[in-house]
Amino acid sequence: MSATVSVLARPIPLRELVALTKPRITALNLVAAAAGFALARAQASAAVFGATLLGTGLVIGAANALNCYLERDLDKAMARTRNRPLAAGRIAPQAALVFGLALAAIGVPLLSFAVNPLAGLLGAAALVGYVLIYTPLKQVTSAALLVGAVPGAAPPLIGWAAATGGIDLPGVLLFVLLFFWQVPHFLAITLFRLDDYAKAGFKVFALERGERATRRELFVYAASTVATSLMFVLFGSSGLLYLTAALILGGWVLVLALRGLRANAGPLWARSFFMATNLYLTLLMGALVLDRYVG
Repeated sequence: MSATVSVLARPIPLRELVALTKPRITALNLVAAAAGFALARAQASAAVFGATLLGTGLVIGAANALNCYLERDLDKAMARTRNRPLAAGRIAPQAALVFGLALAAIGVPLLSFAVNPLAGLLGAAALVGYVLIYTPLKQVTSAALLVGAVPGAAPPLIGWAAATGGIDLPGVLLFVLLFFWQVPHFLAITLFRLDDYAKAGFKVFALERGERATRRELFVYAASTVATSLMFVLFGSSGLLYLTAALILGGWVLVLALRGLRANAGPLWARSFFMATNLYLTLLMGALVLDRYVG
């Protein structure tokens, strides 16, 4: 028997509520938040670390649930999203709205009072930016991607601020790294899901400028991501162990991005690049933390 939660007096399977939070996206962002916290090497307690991850996870989950609420009709038009709980009609819109707001009402105060006010402020700003600015802007202009990359890059900065109570250069570099990383990551999705985005009416770069221009844009931002990853060494925040990993991982991503400049690069390449970016970020964050404590 599956677990259920009552929202607005209607029992809802717990798995459906979890699905609203987009758990894979949430998990990847929590990896980045944990890396930001660990990289700081501050004298913060395990309790603060736990509260940081829980609060950040709740805020990210709230943003994703509210995004699903706002885009429920658009999600029905896309093969990638039509089986989401709201699009498929398994959850009432009002229940999803209450759930998303409840997560935000718990997550932001948790970051503010159990961690520190700066972490709470960053979490609240990211939530508002993602839900109220980025989400509606996606139907207006492809530049929404760059707008959305700002709140999307907040988790490692929240982690750093949680550990230190401030914003310092390594935390800013983490923010910039994640900002740049999101652009080729998302451009790759749009390339192999282009028909979906066209049906839903989203304004994406590939529909406005064409696929070849998108692949060139993807390469530029992939190169920017790799260049930013090396800044940690340049500014003394990491050493040889991380440098070795960053060069190997960065070289791998750049080779994949270069392949996208070929005239015959198609959806299969875009999908493989998208999957590679997830692995790249996870391994890079791991190497950064490992170097900080071992290297």
